[in-house]
Amino acid sequence: MPDDKQQIRDLIATWLRATAAGDLPQILKLMAEDVVFLLPGQPPMRGRDAFAAGFAAASQRVRIEGTSDVQEIEIAGDWAYCWNRLTVKVTPVSGGSPQLRTGYTLTILRKQPDGNWVVARDANMLTAEASPSA
Repeated sequence: MPDDKQQIRDLIATWLRATAAGDLPQILKLMAEDVVFLLPGQPPMRGRDAFAAGFAAASQRVRIEGTSDVQEIEIAGDWAYCWNRLTVKVTPVSGGSPQLRTGYTLTILRKQPDGNWVVARDANMLTAEASPSA
């Protein structure tokens, strides 16, 4: 059984793969029912249902691929935090230039009774970068 820090790294990798694949059911398994996402200039996104609606709508318009560079993971009992540098490429489904967003995220995770970690809170501070060159 992987240690807690490795489980959290695996969660992040699974999240990125599922996002790229548009696999909403897999992503939802990785978050608490009462999850809260904080995004610049937006009201808090509260709960799995709100995330699911936003992701489903976005998936109709764009494809999302990301990479993560974990900077720190700290664990205190059944709670953990992780901050990482995230790079996300958002490509319009209808064609056009992809947009890069980069920055840091701070994620609070909660360990479930079954031993799995889930995202409980996430603050995403990504900003738009210049379009990648072809």
